[in-house]
Amino acid sequence: EGLIEFYDSFKDMFEFFCKNTTIHGTIRLVCSDSNRMKTAFWTLLLLASFGMLYWQFALMFSQYWAYPVVLTMSMHSEPKMFPAITICNLDPYRFELVSEHLVQLDRMAEESITFLYGVNTSASLFHMNERNIRIKDLSNIGNLSTSTFKLSQNFSLLRMFDRNNISGRRHSSVGFRLCNATGGNCFYKTYSSGMDAILEWYRFHYMNIMSQLPVIINISDHEEQIEDMVYSCQYDGEPCRPSDYVHFHHPVFGSCYTFNSKGTDSFWTATKPGIPYGLSLILRAEQKDHIPLLSTVAGVKVMIHNHNQTPFLEHEGFDIRPGIATTIGIQQDEVNRLGGNYGKCTTNGNDVNVKLLYNNSYTLQACLHSCFQHIMVRKCGCGYYYYPLPPGAQYCDYNKQPAWGHCFYQLYNRLRNHHLNCFDQCPKPCRESLYKVSAGTAKWPSVKSQDWIRQALRHQNGYNSTSNRSDIAKVTIFYKQLNYQSVNESPLLSENILLSSMGSQWSLWFGSSVLSVVEMFELLIDTLVLSLLFCYQRFRSKKT
Repeated sequence: EGLIEFYDSFKDMFEFFCKNTTIHGTIRLVCSDSNRMKTAFWTLLLLASFGMLYWQFALMFSQYWAYPVVLTMSMHSEPKMFPAITICNLDPYRFELVSEHLVQLDRMAEESITFLYGVNTSASLFHMNERNIRIKDLSNIGNLSTSTFKLSQNFSLLRMFDRNNISGRRHSSVGFRLCNATGGNCFYKTYSSGMDAILEWYRFHYMNIMSQLPVIINISDHEEQIEDMVYSCQYDGEPCRPSDYVHFHHPVFGSCYTFNSKGTDSFWTATKPGIPYGLSLILRAEQKDHIPLLSTVAGVKVMIHNHNQTPFLEHEGFDIRPGIATTIGIQQDEVNRLGGNYGKCTTNGNDVNVKLLYNNSYTLQACLHSCFQHIMVRKCGCGYYYYPLPPGAQYCDYNKQPAWGHCFYQLYNRLRNHHLNCFDQCPKPCRESLYKVSAGTAKWPSVKSQDWIRQALRHQNGYNSTSNRSDIAKVTIFYKQLNYQSVNESPLLSENILLSSMGSQWSLWFGSSVLSVVEMFELLIDTLVLSLLFCYQRFRSKKT
Protein backbone atom coordinates (compact mmCIF):
# COMPACT_ATOMS: atom_id res chain seq x y z
CA GLU A 1 0.00 0.00 0.00
CA GLY A 2 2.97 2.28 0.38
CA LEU A 3 3.99 1.62 -3.18
CA ILE A 4 0.62 1.44 -4.90
CA GLU A 5 -2.13 3.97 -4.37
CA PHE A 6 -5.45 2.28 -3.79
CA TYR A 7 -8.82 3.80 -4.47
CA ASP A 8 -12.05 3.05 -2.68
CA SER A 9 -13.96 2.84 -5.99
CA PHE A 10 -13.67 3.29 -9.69
CA LYS A 11 -15.43 6.66 -9.29
CA ASP A 12 -12.68 7.94 -6.98
CA MET A 13 -10.02 6.76 -9.38
CA PHE A 14 -11.73 8.39 -12.37
CA GLU A 15 -12.24 11.70 -10.51
CA PHE A 16 -8.58 11.74 -9.48
CA PHE A 17 -7.54 11.15 -13.09
CA CYS A 18 -9.81 13.86 -14.52
CA LYS A 19 -8.66 16.46 -11.97
CA ASN A 20 -4.94 15.79 -12.30
CA THR A 21 -4.34 14.69 -15.92
CA THR A 22 -2.75 17.00 -18.48
CA ILE A 23 -5.30 16.04 -21.13
CA HIS A 24 -7.45 19.06 -21.88
CA GLY A 25 -11.21 18.86 -21.30
CA THR A 26 -11.30 15.89 -18.95
CA ILE A 27 -11.71 18.05 -15.85
CA ARG A 28 -15.03 19.27 -17.27
CA LEU A 29 -16.41 15.78 -16.76
CA VAL A 30 -15.95 16.15 -13.00
CA CYS A 31 -16.50 19.85 -12.44
CA SER A 32 -19.86 19.81 -14.25
CA ASP A 33 -21.20 16.60 -12.70
CA SER A 34 -24.16 18.55 -11.27
CA ASN A 35 -25.13 19.56 -14.80
CA ARG A 36 -25.82 16.38 -16.67
CA MET A 37 -26.26 18.17 -20.01
CA LYS A 38 -22.76 19.62 -19.83
CA THR A 39 -21.37 16.32 -18.68
CA ALA A 40 -22.99 14.53 -21.61
CA PHE A 41 -21.78 17.22 -24.01
CA TRP A 42 -18.16 17.01 -22.86
CA THR A 43 -18.30 13.24 -22.83
CA LEU A 44 -19.46 13.18 -26.47
CA LEU A 45 -16.90 15.82 -27.38
CA LEU A 46 -14.04 13.81 -25.86
CA LEU A 47 -15.22 10.59 -27.51
CA ALA A 48 -15.48 12.38 -30.86
CA SER A 49 -11.96 13.77 -30.39
CA PHE A 50 -10.68 10.26 -29.66
CA GLY A 51 -12.43 8.97 -32.76
CA MET A 52 -10.99 11.70 -34.99
CA LEU A 53 -7.53 11.19 -33.50
CA TYR A 54 -7.41 7.47 -34.20
CA TRP A 55 -8.98 7.95 -37.62
CA GLN A 56 -6.09 10.28 -38.44
CA PHE A 57 -3.67 7.71 -36.99
CA ALA A 58 -5.16 5.03 -39.26
CA LEU A 59 -4.70 7.27 -42.30
CA MET A 60 -1.09 7.97 -41.34
CA PHE A 61 -0.19 4.31 -40.87
CA SER A 62 -1.90 3.26 -44.09
CA GLN A 63 0.10 5.91 -45.94
CA TYR A 64 3.30 4.93 -44.13
CA TRP A 65 2.87 1.23 -44.98
CA ALA A 66 2.34 2.16 -48.64
CA TYR A 67 5.99 3.37 -48.54
CA PRO A 68 5.63 6.44 -50.76
CA VAL A 69 8.74 8.32 -51.90
CA VAL A 70 9.47 11.91 -52.76
CA LEU A 71 12.03 12.97 -55.36
CA THR A 72 14.60 15.56 -54.39
CA MET A 73 16.86 17.18 -56.98
CA SER A 74 20.25 18.64 -56.23
CA MET A 75 23.01 20.10 -58.37
CA HIS A 76 26.66 19.10 -58.00
CA SER A 77 29.73 20.56 -59.68
CA GLU A 78 32.99 18.65 -59.60
CA PRO A 79 35.53 17.05 -61.95
CA LYS A 80 34.28 13.67 -63.13
CA MET A 81 35.19 10.83 -65.42
CA PHE A 82 34.36 11.05 -69.12
CA PRO A 83 31.75 8.42 -70.11
CA ALA A 84 32.50 5.35 -72.19
CA ILE A 85 32.09 5.92 -75.96
CA THR A 86 31.41 3.04 -78.37
CA ILE A 87 31.68 3.51 -82.15
CA CYS A 88 30.86 0.92 -84.84
CA ASN A 89 31.43 1.07 -88.60
CA LEU A 90 28.08 -0.57 -89.59
CA ASP A 91 30.10 -3.03 -91.69
CA PRO A 92 29.94 -6.59 -90.24
CA TYR A 93 32.56 -9.09 -91.27
CA ARG A 94 31.99 -11.63 -94.02
CA PHE A 95 33.67 -14.68 -92.50
CA GLU A 96 35.39 -17.03 -94.87
CA LEU A 97 34.08 -20.07 -92.96
CA VAL A 98 30.50 -19.25 -93.99
CA SER A 99 31.15 -17.13 -97.08
CA GLU A 100 29.63 -19.72 -99.41
CA HIS A 101 26.34 -19.68 -97.52
CA LEU A 102 26.31 -15.87 -97.41
CA VAL A 103 26.72 -15.77 -101.19
CA GLN A 104 23.76 -18.13 -101.53
CA LEU A 105 21.72 -15.95 -99.17
CA ASP A 106 22.56 -12.86 -101.23
CA ARG A 107 21.29 -14.63 -104.35
CA MET A 108 18.09 -15.66 -102.57
CA ALA A 109 17.61 -12.04 -101.46
CA GLU A 110 18.17 -10.83 -105.01
CA GLU A 111 15.58 -13.28 -106.33
CA SER A 112 13.08 -12.30 -103.63
CA ILE A 113 13.45 -8.58 -104.37
CA THR A 114 13.07 -9.25 -108.09
CA PHE A 115 9.97 -11.36 -107.42
CA LEU A 116 8.37 -8.75 -105.17
CA TYR A 117 9.29 -5.54 -107.00
CA GLY A 118 10.75 -6.53 -110.37
CA VAL A 119 14.02 -4.75 -109.58
CA ASN A 120 17.40 -6.25 -110.48
CA THR A 121 19.67 -5.47 -107.53
CA SER A 122 22.69 -7.62 -108.34
CA ALA A 123 24.79 -4.71 -109.55
CA SER A 124 23.86 -2.16 -106.88
CA LEU A 125 23.38 -4.22 -103.72
CA PHE A 126 25.66 -7.21 -103.60
CA HIS A 127 29.42 -7.33 -103.79
CA MET A 128 30.36 -10.94 -104.40
CA ASN A 129 34.08 -10.14 -104.57
CA GLU A 130 34.27 -8.60 -101.10
CA ARG A 131 37.25 -9.48 -98.94
CA ASN A 132 36.40 -12.34 -96.57
CA ILE A 133 37.68 -12.57 -93.01
CA ARG A 134 39.87 -15.56 -92.26
CA ILE A 135 39.91 -16.70 -88.64
CA LYS A 136 43.10 -18.38 -87.50
CA ASP A 137 43.57 -21.27 -85.05
CA LEU A 138 40.41 -23.10 -86.12
CA SER A 139 41.99 -26.17 -87.67
CA ASN A 140 40.10 -28.46 -85.33
CA ILE A 141 36.72 -27.09 -86.39
CA GLY A 142 36.85 -28.32 -89.96
CA ASN A 143 35.67 -26.69 -93.16
CA LEU A 144 32.24 -25.39 -92.16
CA SER A 145 31.49 -24.00 -95.63
CA THR A 146 31.25 -27.53 -96.98
CA SER A 147 29.35 -28.89 -93.98
CA THR A 148 25.87 -30.32 -94.09
CA PHE A 149 24.23 -26.92 -93.47
CA LYS A 150 21.77 -25.87 -96.17
CA LEU A 151 19.73 -22.72 -96.54
CA SER A 152 16.06 -23.49 -96.09
CA GLN A 153 13.59 -22.67 -98.88
CA ASN A 154 10.60 -22.92 -96.54
CA PHE A 155 10.63 -19.24 -95.55
CA SER A 156 9.99 -17.48 -98.85
CA LEU A 157 8.92 -13.86 -98.85
CA LEU A 158 5.29 -13.38 -99.88
CA ARG A 159 3.06 -10.40 -100.54
CA MET A 160 -0.41 -10.53 -98.98
CA PHE A 161 -3.39 -8.28 -99.60
CA ASP A 162 -6.23 -7.35 -97.27
CA ARG A 163 -9.12 -4.92 -97.70
CA ASN A 164 -9.70 -2.07 -95.28
CA ASN A 165 -13.30 -2.26 -94.08
CA ILE A 166 -13.54 1.52 -93.65
CA SER A 167 -11.98 2.87 -96.83
CA GLY A 168 -12.47 -0.22 -98.97
CA ARG A 169 -8.90 0.03 -100.28
CA ARG A 170 -6.60 -2.95 -100.58
CA HIS A 171 -3.47 -2.85 -98.45
CA SER A 172 -0.50 -5.11 -99.02
CA SER A 173 1.96 -6.51 -96.51
CA VAL A 174 5.12 -8.56 -96.99
CA GLY A 175 6.29 -11.39 -94.77
CA PHE A 176 7.18 -15.05 -94.42
CA ARG A 177 5.39 -18.01 -92.84
CA LEU A 178 6.48 -19.78 -89.66
CA CYS A 179 5.09 -23.11 -88.37
CA ASN A 180 5.68 -25.30 -85.32
CA ALA A 181 7.52 -28.64 -85.32
CA THR A 182 4.48 -30.55 -86.60
CA GLY A 183 3.79 -28.06 -89.39
CA GLY A 184 0.72 -26.62 -87.66
CA ASN A 185 -0.17 -23.43 -85.76
CA CYS A 186 1.32 -21.39 -88.60
CA PHE A 187 1.37 -17.61 -88.73
CA TYR A 188 2.87 -14.98 -91.02
CA LYS A 189 5.53 -12.60 -89.77
CA THR A 190 4.38 -9.63 -91.81
CA TYR A 191 5.35 -5.99 -92.17
CA SER A 192 3.51 -3.14 -93.83
CA SER A 193 6.87 -2.00 -95.18
CA GLY A 194 8.50 -4.35 -97.66
CA MET A 195 11.91 -2.96 -96.70
CA ASP A 196 11.43 -4.02 -93.05
CA ALA A 197 10.19 -7.45 -94.15
CA ILE A 198 13.24 -8.04 -96.37
CA LEU A 199 15.66 -6.93 -93.64
CA GLU A 200 14.03 -9.20 -91.04
CA TRP A 201 13.88 -12.13 -93.47
CA TYR A 202 17.58 -11.65 -94.27
CA ARG A 203 18.52 -11.44 -90.60
CA PHE A 204 16.57 -14.61 -89.86
CA HIS A 205 18.58 -16.60 -92.42
CA TYR A 206 21.79 -14.79 -91.41
CA MET A 207 21.43 -15.98 -87.78
CA ASN A 208 21.12 -19.58 -88.97
CA ILE A 209 24.26 -19.23 -91.06
CA MET A 210 26.29 -17.56 -88.32
CA SER A 211 25.31 -20.28 -85.85
CA GLN A 212 27.77 -22.50 -87.75
CA LEU A 213 30.72 -20.47 -86.45
CA PRO A 214 32.42 -21.28 -83.14
CA VAL A 215 30.83 -19.51 -80.18
CA ILE A 216 34.08 -17.78 -79.10
CA ILE A 217 36.06 -15.98 -81.78
CA ASN A 218 38.79 -13.55 -80.72
CA ILE A 219 38.61 -11.33 -83.77
CA SER A 220 40.87 -8.67 -82.27
CA ASP A 221 43.89 -10.94 -82.70
CA HIS A 222 43.21 -11.56 -86.38
CA GLU A 223 41.60 -8.51 -87.90
CA GLU A 224 41.91 -4.81 -88.53
CA GLN A 225 43.53 -2.22 -86.29
CA ILE A 226 41.83 0.92 -85.04
CA GLU A 227 43.71 2.98 -87.65
CA ASP A 228 41.56 1.32 -90.33
CA MET A 229 38.50 3.06 -88.87
CA VAL A 230 39.74 5.96 -86.73
CA TYR A 231 42.01 8.34 -88.64
CA SER A 232 42.43 10.76 -85.74
CA CYS A 233 41.63 10.60 -82.02
CA GLN A 234 42.20 13.34 -79.46
CA TYR A 235 40.89 13.90 -75.94
CA ASP A 236 41.40 17.19 -74.15
CA GLY A 237 43.88 18.18 -76.85
CA GLU A 238 46.04 15.08 -76.29
CA PRO A 239 46.28 12.14 -78.73
CA CYS A 240 44.58 8.93 -77.64
CA ARG A 241 46.74 6.00 -76.56
CA PRO A 242 46.51 2.32 -77.61
CA SER A 243 45.38 1.40 -74.08
CA ASP A 244 42.37 3.74 -74.29
CA TYR A 245 40.11 1.44 -76.31
CA VAL A 246 38.92 -2.15 -76.59
CA HIS A 247 37.82 -3.86 -79.81
CA PHE A 248 34.88 -6.19 -80.37
CA HIS A 249 32.75 -7.32 -83.28
CA HIS A 250 28.97 -6.95 -83.42
CA PRO A 251 27.15 -9.30 -85.82
CA VAL A 252 25.02 -6.43 -87.20
CA PHE A 253 26.95 -3.22 -86.51
CA GLY A 254 30.35 -4.55 -87.49
CA SER A 255 33.71 -3.62 -86.04
CA CYS A 256 33.34 -1.65 -82.80
CA TYR A 257 35.68 0.18 -80.43
CA THR A 258 34.91 1.34 -76.91
CA PHE A 259 36.93 4.25 -75.50
CA ASN A 260 37.40 4.56 -71.72
CA SER A 261 35.52 1.32 -71.12
CA LYS A 262 36.71 0.84 -67.51
CA GLY A 263 36.67 4.46 -66.37
CA THR A 264 39.71 4.06 -64.13
CA ASP A 265 42.39 5.97 -66.07
CA SER A 266 42.93 9.53 -64.83
CA PHE A 267 43.69 10.53 -68.45
CA TRP A 268 39.91 10.58 -69.05
CA THR A 269 39.07 12.85 -66.12
CA ALA A 270 36.98 15.79 -67.33
CA THR A 271 38.15 19.00 -65.68
CA LYS A 272 36.63 21.57 -68.05
CA PRO A 273 33.47 21.73 -70.15
CA GLY A 274 33.40 22.70 -73.80
CA ILE A 275 34.27 21.41 -77.27
CA PRO A 276 38.10 21.84 -77.02
CA TYR A 277 38.20 19.57 -73.95
CA GLY A 278 36.13 16.69 -75.34
CA LEU A 279 36.79 13.64 -77.50
CA SER A 280 37.39 14.46 -81.17
CA LEU A 281 37.40 11.68 -83.79
CA ILE A 282 37.88 11.58 -87.57
CA LEU A 283 36.31 8.33 -88.78
CA ARG A 284 36.14 6.26 -91.91
CA ALA A 285 32.50 6.03 -92.92
CA GLU A 286 32.58 4.11 -96.19
CA GLN A 287 29.36 2.85 -97.76
CA LYS A 288 31.14 -0.25 -99.04
CA ASP A 289 29.31 -2.97 -97.15
CA HIS A 290 30.33 -6.56 -96.72
CA ILE A 291 26.73 -7.61 -95.95
CA PRO A 292 24.46 -4.78 -97.17
CA LEU A 293 21.07 -6.20 -96.20
CA LEU A 294 21.84 -6.33 -92.48
CA SER A 295 21.56 -2.54 -92.34
CA THR A 296 20.48 0.14 -94.81
CA VAL A 297 22.30 2.91 -92.92
CA ALA A 298 25.60 4.39 -94.11
CA GLY A 299 27.89 6.00 -91.58
CA VAL A 300 29.02 5.25 -88.04
CA LYS A 301 27.06 4.11 -84.99
CA VAL A 302 27.89 5.97 -81.76
CA MET A 303 26.70 5.21 -78.23
CA ILE A 304 27.44 7.02 -74.97
CA HIS A 305 27.11 4.80 -71.91
CA ASN A 306 28.45 4.06 -68.42
CA HIS A 307 31.72 2.34 -67.71
CA ASN A 308 31.82 -1.48 -67.48
CA GLN A 309 28.49 -1.58 -69.27
CA THR A 310 27.63 -3.66 -72.31
CA PRO A 311 26.59 -1.32 -75.15
CA PHE A 312 23.24 -2.45 -76.55
CA LEU A 313 23.50 -0.70 -79.88
CA GLU A 314 20.22 -2.07 -81.22
CA HIS A 315 18.33 -0.22 -78.47
CA GLU A 316 20.36 2.96 -77.99
CA GLY A 317 22.88 5.12 -79.79
CA PHE A 318 22.66 7.30 -82.89
CA ASP A 319 24.12 7.38 -86.39
CA ILE A 320 26.79 9.74 -87.74
CA ARG A 321 26.39 10.68 -91.41
CA PRO A 322 29.37 10.60 -93.80
CA GLY A 323 30.66 14.00 -94.92
CA ILE A 324 29.30 15.62 -91.75
CA ALA A 325 30.95 17.11 -88.67
CA THR A 326 28.79 16.29 -85.65
CA THR A 327 29.19 17.91 -82.25
CA ILE A 328 27.47 16.11 -79.37
CA GLY A 329 27.03 17.82 -76.02
CA ILE A 330 26.28 15.58 -73.07
CA GLN A 331 24.71 16.32 -69.71
CA GLN A 332 24.83 13.76 -66.93
CA ASP A 333 21.96 12.94 -64.59
CA GLU A 334 22.36 10.62 -61.62
CA VAL A 335 19.42 8.65 -60.24
CA ASN A 336 19.48 7.07 -56.76
CA ARG A 337 16.61 4.75 -55.82
CA LEU A 338 15.81 3.61 -52.29
CA GLY A 339 14.89 -0.01 -52.94
CA GLY A 340 13.64 -2.30 -50.20
CA ASN A 341 10.05 -1.57 -49.20
CA TYR A 342 10.09 1.64 -51.22
CA GLY A 343 10.60 0.05 -54.64
CA LYS A 344 12.27 -2.79 -56.45
CA CYS A 345 15.87 -2.14 -57.41
CA THR A 346 19.22 -3.90 -57.14
CA THR A 347 22.62 -2.63 -56.10
CA ASN A 348 24.84 -4.92 -58.18
CA GLY A 349 22.53 -7.65 -59.52
CA ASN A 350 23.63 -10.34 -57.03
CA ASP A 351 20.14 -10.54 -55.55
CA VAL A 352 18.43 -10.98 -58.96
CA ASN A 353 17.07 -14.42 -59.80
CA VAL A 354 18.27 -14.16 -63.42
CA LYS A 355 21.81 -15.37 -64.10
CA LEU A 356 23.46 -12.70 -66.22
CA LEU A 357 25.13 -13.85 -69.44
CA TYR A 358 27.21 -10.68 -69.77
CA ASN A 359 30.53 -10.14 -67.99
CA ASN A 360 29.99 -6.43 -67.38
CA SER A 361 28.08 -4.66 -64.63
CA TYR A 362 24.35 -5.09 -64.13
CA THR A 363 21.95 -3.14 -66.34
CA LEU A 364 18.25 -3.59 -67.01
CA GLN A 365 18.86 -4.48 -70.67
CA ALA A 366 21.52 -7.05 -69.75
CA CYS A 367 19.10 -8.71 -67.35
CA LEU A 368 16.22 -8.69 -69.87
CA HIS A 369 18.41 -10.19 -72.60
CA SER A 370 19.74 -12.85 -70.22
CA CYS A 371 16.24 -13.69 -68.98
CA PHE A 372 14.90 -14.00 -72.53
CA GLN A 373 17.84 -16.17 -73.59
CA HIS A 374 17.29 -18.56 -70.65
CA ILE A 375 13.60 -18.86 -71.55
CA MET A 376 14.47 -19.26 -75.23
CA VAL A 377 16.84 -22.15 -74.50
CA ARG A 378 14.28 -23.78 -72.20
CA LYS A 379 11.27 -23.38 -74.52
CA CYS A 380 12.84 -23.61 -77.98
CA GLY A 381 15.84 -25.83 -77.31
CA CYS A 382 18.42 -23.34 -78.63
CA GLY A 383 19.67 -19.79 -78.14
CA TYR A 384 19.11 -16.51 -79.99
CA TYR A 385 22.26 -15.70 -81.98
CA TYR A 386 22.54 -12.03 -80.97
CA TYR A 387 22.67 -12.85 -77.21
CA PRO A 388 25.32 -14.80 -75.27
CA LEU A 389 24.66 -18.48 -74.58
CA PRO A 390 24.14 -20.20 -71.22
CA PRO A 391 26.57 -23.06 -70.50
CA GLY A 392 25.82 -26.17 -72.52
CA ALA A 393 23.45 -24.46 -74.99
CA GLN A 394 23.85 -23.95 -78.73
CA TYR A 395 22.64 -21.31 -81.15
CA CYS A 396 19.53 -21.94 -83.21
CA ASP A 397 19.84 -23.56 -86.62
CA TYR A 398 16.74 -24.46 -88.65
CA ASN A 399 18.57 -27.51 -89.99
CA LYS A 400 18.59 -28.86 -86.42
CA GLN A 401 15.57 -27.06 -84.93
CA PRO A 402 13.19 -26.44 -87.86
CA ALA A 403 10.58 -24.67 -85.71
CA TRP A 404 12.81 -22.37 -83.69
CA GLY A 405 11.68 -19.27 -85.63
CA HIS A 406 8.04 -20.02 -84.77
CA CYS A 407 9.00 -20.36 -81.11
CA PHE A 408 11.27 -17.30 -81.06
CA TYR A 409 8.87 -14.77 -82.61
CA GLN A 410 6.05 -15.83 -80.31
CA LEU A 411 8.28 -15.52 -77.25
CA TYR A 412 9.60 -12.15 -78.39
CA ASN A 413 6.07 -10.81 -78.87
CA ARG A 414 5.23 -11.93 -75.35
CA LEU A 415 8.33 -10.16 -74.03
CA ARG A 416 7.49 -6.98 -75.94
CA ASN A 417 3.93 -7.04 -74.58
CA HIS A 418 5.21 -7.63 -71.01
CA HIS A 419 3.60 -11.08 -70.87
CA LEU A 420 6.85 -12.80 -69.88
CA ASN A 421 7.95 -12.45 -66.28
CA CYS A 422 11.32 -10.97 -67.27
CA PHE A 423 10.23 -7.45 -66.37
CA ASP A 424 9.17 -8.71 -62.92
CA GLN A 425 12.47 -10.51 -62.37
CA CYS A 426 14.71 -7.69 -63.65
CA PRO A 427 14.63 -4.60 -61.41
CA LYS A 428 16.24 -1.30 -62.24
CA PRO A 429 19.65 -0.47 -60.75
CA CYS A 430 19.47 1.40 -57.46
CA ARG A 431 22.05 3.83 -58.80
CA GLU A 432 22.60 4.71 -62.43
CA SER A 433 23.91 7.55 -64.55
CA LEU A 434 21.94 8.78 -67.52
CA TYR A 435 23.30 10.94 -70.32
CA LYS A 436 21.18 13.50 -72.14
CA VAL A 437 22.62 14.49 -75.50
CA SER A 438 22.15 17.37 -77.91
CA ALA A 439 23.76 17.39 -81.34
CA GLY A 440 24.62 19.84 -84.08
CA THR A 441 25.83 19.08 -87.60
CA ALA A 442 27.63 20.83 -90.45
CA LYS A 443 29.13 19.72 -93.74
CA TRP A 444 32.71 18.61 -93.38
CA PRO A 445 35.16 19.10 -94.90
CA SER A 446 34.11 22.22 -96.76
CA VAL A 447 34.62 22.55 -100.50
CA LYS A 448 37.65 24.79 -100.07
CA SER A 449 39.32 22.72 -97.36
CA GLN A 450 38.59 19.19 -98.50
CA ASP A 451 41.66 18.91 -100.77
CA TRP A 452 44.29 19.68 -98.15
CA ILE A 453 42.45 17.68 -95.46
CA ARG A 454 42.40 14.62 -97.72
CA GLN A 455 46.08 15.10 -98.50
CA ALA A 456 46.91 15.31 -94.78
CA LEU A 457 44.95 12.12 -94.08
CA ARG A 458 46.60 10.38 -97.02
CA HIS A 459 50.11 11.10 -95.75
CA GLN A 460 49.30 10.37 -92.12
CA ASN A 461 47.07 7.29 -92.38
CA GLY A 462 47.41 6.01 -95.92
CA TYR A 463 43.91 7.33 -96.64
CA ASN A 464 42.94 6.76 -100.26
CA SER A 465 39.60 7.79 -101.72
CA THR A 466 38.24 9.59 -104.73
CA SER A 467 34.80 10.45 -103.31
CA ASN A 468 33.88 13.90 -102.09
CA ARG A 469 33.19 13.83 -98.35
CA SER A 470 31.21 10.58 -98.66
CA ASP A 471 33.62 8.30 -96.80
CA ILE A 472 34.84 10.30 -93.80
CA ALA A 473 33.07 11.88 -90.84
CA LYS A 474 34.07 13.94 -87.85
CA VAL A 475 32.48 13.69 -84.40
CA THR A 476 33.23 15.64 -81.23
CA ILE A 477 31.74 14.59 -77.89
CA PHE A 478 32.05 16.92 -74.91
CA TYR A 479 30.51 17.86 -71.59
CA LYS A 480 28.30 20.92 -71.93
CA GLN A 481 28.87 21.62 -68.26
CA LEU A 482 30.46 19.71 -65.40
CA ASN A 483 27.65 20.27 -62.94
CA TYR A 484 25.21 17.38 -62.94
CA GLN A 485 21.75 16.86 -61.56
CA SER A 486 21.22 14.21 -58.91
CA VAL A 487 17.70 12.83 -58.45
CA ASN A 488 17.35 11.06 -55.11
CA GLU A 489 14.43 9.14 -53.66
CA SER A 490 13.67 9.72 -49.98
CA PRO A 491 10.78 8.41 -47.86
CA LEU A 492 7.76 10.66 -47.83
CA LEU A 493 6.99 9.36 -44.31
CA SER A 494 10.01 8.28 -42.31
CA GLU A 495 9.77 7.11 -38.68
CA ASN A 496 10.67 10.58 -37.42
CA ILE A 497 8.09 12.29 -39.62
CA LEU A 498 5.48 9.70 -38.61
CA LEU A 499 6.08 10.31 -34.88
CA SER A 500 6.08 14.05 -35.43
CA SER A 501 2.77 13.86 -37.31
CA MET A 502 1.24 11.69 -34.59
CA GLY A 503 2.36 14.18 -31.95
CA SER A 504 0.88 17.04 -33.95
CA GLN A 505 -2.47 15.25 -34.22
CA TRP A 506 -2.45 14.40 -30.50
CA SER A 507 -1.77 18.06 -29.64
CA LEU A 508 -4.46 19.21 -32.07
CA TRP A 509 -7.25 17.09 -30.58
CA PHE A 510 -6.19 17.01 -26.89
CA GLY A 511 -3.57 19.72 -26.46
CA SER A 512 -1.30 17.34 -24.60
CA SER A 513 2.07 15.63 -24.88
CA VAL A 514 3.63 12.20 -24.72
CA LEU A 515 3.40 12.34 -20.91
CA SER A 516 -0.37 12.44 -21.29
CA VAL A 517 -0.15 9.10 -23.05
CA VAL A 518 1.77 7.74 -20.06
CA GLU A 519 -1.01 9.04 -17.79
CA MET A 520 -3.57 7.11 -19.85
CA PHE A 521 -1.49 3.94 -19.54
CA GLU A 522 -1.30 4.58 -15.81
CA LEU A 523 -5.09 4.83 -15.69
CA LEU A 524 -5.43 1.53 -17.49
CA ILE A 525 -2.98 -0.18 -15.11
CA ASP A 526 -4.77 1.24 -12.08
CA THR A 527 -8.09 0.06 -13.45
CA LEU A 528 -6.69 -3.44 -13.95
CA VAL A 529 -5.15 -3.56 -10.45
CA LEU A 530 -8.32 -2.25 -8.81
CA SER A 531 -10.42 -4.79 -10.70
CA LEU A 532 -8.18 -7.63 -9.51
CA LEU A 533 -8.41 -6.39 -5.93
CA PHE A 534 -12.20 -6.18 -6.04
CA CYS A 535 -12.39 -9.66 -7.55
CA TYR A 536 -10.08 -11.00 -4.85
CA GLN A 537 -12.15 -9.35 -2.09
CA ARG A 538 -15.38 -10.78 -3.52
CA PHE A 539 -13.79 -14.21 -3.76
CA ARG A 540 -12.63 -14.04 -0.11
CA SER A 541 -16.05 -12.88 1.08
CA LYS A 542 -17.83 -15.73 -0.71
CA LYS A 543 -15.35 -18.26 0.66
CA THR A 544 -15.84 -16.92 4.19
